[in-house]
Amino acid sequence: MKLKNRNLFRLTRFLLLKLPGLLKFFAKFRTPRLRLLIIKTDAIGDYILFRNFIEVIKRSETFKDYEIDLLGNRLWQDIALKYDRKFVNDFIFINPDDLYYSPIKTLKLSLKLFRKNYQAVLQPAFSRTFINDGLAGFTAAKNIIGFEGDTERIDARYKSKTDKFYTNLLSLPQNVVFEFYRSKFFVEQVLKQPIAIDRPFIDIENKSRNGVVIFPGAGTGKRRWEKEKFLALITLILQHSKAPVSIAGSADEKETANYLVEKLPAGAVNNLTGKTSLNQLIELIGNAVLVISNETSAVHIAAAVKTPSVCVLGGGHFGRFAPYPISIEASPVCLYEKMDCYNCNWNCIYHTPENGTFPCVAAVSVEKVWNSVQLYL
Repeated sequence: MKLKNRNLFRLTRFLLLKLPGLLKFFAKFRTPRLRLLIIKTDAIGDYILFRNFIEVIKRSETFKDYEIDLLGNRLWQDIALKYDRKFVNDFIFINPDDLYYSPIKTLKLSLKLFRKNYQAVLQPAFSRTFINDGLAGFTAAKNIIGFEGDTERIDARYKSKTDKFYTNLLSLPQNVVFEFYRSKFFVEQVLKQPIAIDRPFIDIENKSRNGVVIFPGAGTGKRRWEKEKFLALITLILQHSKAPVSIAGSADEKETANYLVEKLPAGAVNNLTGKTSLNQLIELIGNAVLVISNETSAVHIAAAVKTPSVCVLGGGHFGRFAPYPISIEASPVCLYEKMDCYNCNWNCIYHTPENGTFPCVAAVSVEKVWNSVQLYL
């Protein structure tokens, strides 16, 4: 992890490593309430692949009498508040990466979590983070359950210490790779029962199925298919189809969207980039005939609302988030060019310019994407 402010991080690190032990001592003098905390602070797509299990947990024999709180990421709070409120007693939303440099906020949150007096804490992310481990430790709950996990998002020297915050660390079988199945395995182990859910889903209304929605952005710039290729693809769509085309995404992707709009004929596309809420994007995707995207939350939302999607896929996490297993209905069509260095966790062995694209993403041709897209037009 690249540090933005070393001194502030050191203060937060002290809290994350030392305060859980002190709070655990004080917890000996209290009686836990029937209250469960679920910690899920990763990105939008991760939440889409997990959220359906919250209802399962709430209705289970194990936790049916518990109050359930969700500690989540502000990125996807709109989704949680609209679709999952009836299963959650209280929401706590944070910007997890900001806490590393906000020791006072971290301290206040630690005291809030401790006062909640949780009986149990679930931290279902396989790739645990330093901040999430600390937050779990702050609760001083009687039962804190997580994965043994890996060191992709936490330094091994910290993980060896934060492992001790957990009362139970689950080992993941090697054949469980897809993220949705990892969440399912976790919840099944916690509840000690099989779960019938076999795909992520979001129930929406008014499915008119009209238009193509294109998401040219991605969480990291180098994971984006080149804007010139998106331009060529959109040009082909406009030439061979009368379907309306919209460009969508977050405000951070306006530069790419503006480039596409400027290069295309006036009024050829509807630029919605930065103009829609997250829930409006779900409705937009749910009413589209096709979604075209990099590997982003858009393809997971499309799968959840059963909208066909085409995904330009790199190899950093190949198989974990995409491609979907073929058994899952409405899976995205993932287009990629396999390389020997796949599953590098996006620690690319090749040098790419600062504003360039990773070679595994750039290797996907316009022709290959067009051949799949035209099947849906």
